[in-house]
Amino acid sequence: MFQSATGDPESIAHIIQVALAPAFLLSALATLLNVFSTRLGRVADKVDALSASLPGADAEARATLALRLAYLRRRSLLLDGAVVLASLGGVMTGAAVLTLFVGALRDASAASVLFACFGLALVCTILAILAFLAEILLAGRGIRLEVERKQDVPR
Repeated sequence: MFQSATGDPESIAHIIQVALAPAFLLSALATLLNVFSTRLGRVADKVDALSASLPGADAEARATLALRLAYLRRRSLLLDGAVVLASLGGVMTGAAVLTLFVGALRDASAASVLFACFGLALVCTILAILAFLAEILLAGRGIRLEVERKQDVPR
């Protein structure tokens, strides 16, 4: 069995326990990201419904619809901001755990399979959060482009 620089497997277990403590924060952030994503989907559905009403609307109705679409655009921008902040919080939490983990590895005389697997899990988690951030930003951009396209329909 591999041993840490302190010579006992319990120190490895302690390092992993300390590194896992932020998992609660990551779980909360994941829940928030799920809520933000759901709300962004609802905004997109409302944009689609309002956009379908634009072609047959008179001038007064068009003005009202344009105001509602502008409101939904602002909501999508706020949701994008929330997603960016929550994702960055998750990335920074993962980076803090990875820093703790790598710092402990530096003092270890031999790297174990356990450390390698755990470190890889942290890197994958950070990359997954970044990928989700990119996807949700693309979705928000798509909503705003749809709003702009619908508002530019000739009157």
